[in-house]
Amino acid sequence: MDTMTLWHLTGWEFAALAFAALLVGFSKTAVSGANTVSLAIFAAVLPARASTGILLPVLIAGDVLAVLTYRRHAHWPTLWRLFPAVGVGVAVGTLFLVWADDAIVRTSIGVILLLMAGVTVWRRRRADASERAEDDGTASRAGRVKARSYGVLGGFTTMVANAGGPVMSMYLLSAGFRKLGFLGTSAFFFLIVNVSKVPFSAGLGLIDGRSLLLDAALVVFVVPGAFLGKWAVTRINQRLFERLVIAATIVGGLQLLLA
Repeated sequence: MDTMTLWHLTGWEFAALAFAALLVGFSKTAVSGANTVSLAIFAAVLPARASTGILLPVLIAGDVLAVLTYRRHAHWPTLWRLFPAVGVGVAVGTLFLVWADDAIVRTSIGVILLLMAGVTVWRRRRADASERAEDDGTASRAGRVKARSYGVLGGFTTMVANAGGPVMSMYLLSAGFRKLGFLGTSAFFFLIVNVSKVPFSAGLGLIDGRSLLLDAALVVFVVPGAFLGKWAVTRINQRLFERLVIAATIVGGLQLLLA
């Protein structure tokens, strides 16, 4: 990893990373998927591959705060259905990182995010709101296939670019989760998944002592972001919440394609 850049950050570059860390905290407790903006900032300031390893501990700090905030609202049956497929996705993503360059990674993830956003919007326009609220989408065979597909994509995208948030956001929205259930389930999901990624990232050389020193400075900014998100989420109605999640996914996908 090109760690020399970590010791030559300008004031503006550190300020950009600090803002990205604050946005991580906000996204974890308010609008999941918005941290794709953080991903883009980290990749712009730091070497793209190295930025994924530096961002990971910051995300884990946000996950811990989100779990503490929404732990009562997690839907564990959904999590258990997703984890096996996510494990497959993480393994595939690890192999992908061995040979893929930054341009291939960005393009692949950007296309996936935009496709998921498009499919979700299309499905929600066709679905009856009451049916979505009553059916979590995983009871039927088609629902299990959907859970596995999103799980593999989520594991893959979170491993290669820490961009699994929008994919899982699209799944949880399509499954009809309400706001607090959505946030509680995604909080536990990403805490478990991101912690499990640490050995893989370290093995790929994406995490080392120097990157952790920068993380220690940036984690401080995650906390106020999380409190800001907790304050904001109580003032966002369900329809606006869903629109913000979808919009964040589209913006993140475009950023990755155009970066």
